[in-house]
Amino acid sequence: MRSLIERFGGCAMMAPSMQEVPVEENLVALDAIQQVISGAVSHMVLLTGVGIEAMLKVAASQGLEERLLQSMGRLPLLVRGPKPAAVLNRHDLKFTVRAPEPNTWRELLSAIDQAQIELTGQIVAVQEYGISNPELCDGLTSRGARVVPVPVYRWALPDDVEPLRQAIRQTIEGEIEVLLFTSAQQVRHVLQIADQTNQRDDWLNSANRKVVGSIGPTCSQALHEEGFVVSVEASPPKMGPLVRVAIQHLTDAP
Repeated sequence: MRSLIERFGGCAMMAPSMQEVPVEENLVALDAIQQVISGAVSHMVLLTGVGIEAMLKVAASQGLEERLLQSMGRLPLLVRGPKPAAVLNRHDLKFTVRAPEPNTWRELLSAIDQAQIELTGQIVAVQEYGISNPELCDGLTSRGARVVPVPVYRWALPDDVEPLRQAIRQTIEGEIEVLLFTSAQQVRHVLQIADQTNQRDDWLNSANRKVVGSIGPTCSQALHEEGFVVSVEASPPKMGPLVRVAIQHLTDAP
């Protein structure tokens, strides 16, 4: 992100807002993995590539990785986008459904419907990615499925949150012109830090006078829910288009 911004002549201030933390002694995930191996699960929803790898590591910790892969090979695998599809390919597994861009839960549910996959009375394992996706789970449940979550990792604040505090201060003081978000969890974490310093309202008001850029629809939805005005959204949802559209918006502004 820094190199992309600098390539366009901008000055990047990096404020890490999250780190990935594996779930220790993941009994919930292990129970779900056992259900997949036992044949109780009829379908698997796979949301992220790194999440699949984390799930396999959880299985490997109990000597179950090969049995899990064999069981997955017998199931319809429903993937959200290219990254989980790539991980499946490395393990010689085929997906049944792959959501098109922008690869949100909405496209995944639509792809499942278009493929005429019947979920009534079926048990569907959902590999989660940091936080649960209630909209996706509700969508599967409304189609008659019983959802079994596989929570394989979670998001935490970085060990050093001072750069994030500094970014909040500089936004309030008018030193930052563009704010770029690449995940919904980033939005929640920066607001958490702003709450801790009693700067939430000041920061949100200041942010809404800047260019607020979102990586894609899921991130935009989180921003809208928290009271942000999204200026630009990347299409396709990647970092390069995000930087380009944000800088173009800033350049075109009167």
